[in-house]
Amino acid sequence: MKVKLFEKKGRKLGQPPGTLQFTGTPKVEKVVMTVIDYDDQKFQEKRIDSIKESFPFKNKPTVTWINIDGLHQVDIIDQIGQHFQIHPLVLEDILSVDQRPKCEDLGNYMQIVLKMITFKENEIQNEQVTLIIGDRYLISFQEKPGDVFEVIRERIRTHKGRIRQMGPDYLAYSLVDAIVDNYFLVIENLGENIEILEDEVMTNPDNRTMQKLHTIKRNLLFLRKSIWPLRELISTLYNGESKLVKKQTMPYFRDLYDHTIRVVEMIETMRDMNAGMFDMYLSSISNKMNEVMKVLTIIATIFIPLTFIAGIYGMNFEYMPELKWRIGYFIVWGMMAVVAIVMVIFFKKRKWL
Repeated sequence: MKVKLFEKKGRKLGQPPGTLQFTGTPKVEKVVMTVIDYDDQKFQEKRIDSIKESFPFKNKPTVTWINIDGLHQVDIIDQIGQHFQIHPLVLEDILSVDQRPKCEDLGNYMQIVLKMITFKENEIQNEQVTLIIGDRYLISFQEKPGDVFEVIRERIRTHKGRIRQMGPDYLAYSLVDAIVDNYFLVIENLGENIEILEDEVMTNPDNRTMQKLHTIKRNLLFLRKSIWPLRELISTLYNGESKLVKKQTMPYFRDLYDHTIRVVEMIETMRDMNAGMFDMYLSSISNKMNEVMKVLTIIATIFIPLTFIAGIYGMNFEYMPELKWRIGYFIVWGMMAVVAIVMVIFFKKRKWL
């Protein structure tokens, strides 16, 4: 699959800042909305048909996670923005699915934008995820249903770990951590493909090999573009400047920062390997061509003296004694065979064959 490194922005040219317009391609027919509300003692999960059903949860003392799958219904995003007092520029970022991963502290809430990347059927698939973190709530926006958050939902349902004892900042950490952990799975799958391709480059490269190398190169460039800014994003979360990130949550973000550094280093290593395979491919193709040219040159060299001999006896001189010999024809053929055999033996002794 060819991932898009650059998105078209023509549809938003000339429009004022804060204009709400979905810039992506709808990946679901109907927006799916769910609410999970919990604390240490209580838990509630339900699917809602109208976004207004989630509004009463805003002022509850419990932690509320509102998840939106599907961004093409702009009126839903607009209603969320009005009720939760989210700035129009933030809403514009939610609907613009080509955003660079970032984290912004806007006082009463924080905005986190990042890419959720999966590897399915030997292809890289991605979608933008935006998290809005408030004092007692977290709103997540996704382009389509299906994500890597099911393990987090199960931990909330079964009261495993400390997630139901913590606030929205720890929930945000858990969601970002799930996305980063999935990066490792994507990189492992790409690494397996690179190892298989490396053997192919060494043994029997062809035109399809170059196409595979180019595809992996684009995938690695996309991963680097999507993951490299995460270091700055997570650094913002654990440096203690935001009142929405509690002190007890900061060590988890520091650990997440280390994971991100590992992912970035793995991507850089794989890019170096891919660049090395390009050089190996070109060398292999050059060696194959040299072998072909070597054989053709040896054949041509052997036939040069034979052509010379044939050329002599093809001249129209009246007096050529060999033309009158009864066995002259066979002598010439024997002479040609001897010359060819002597040249082949000479080439083998010189290790040219």
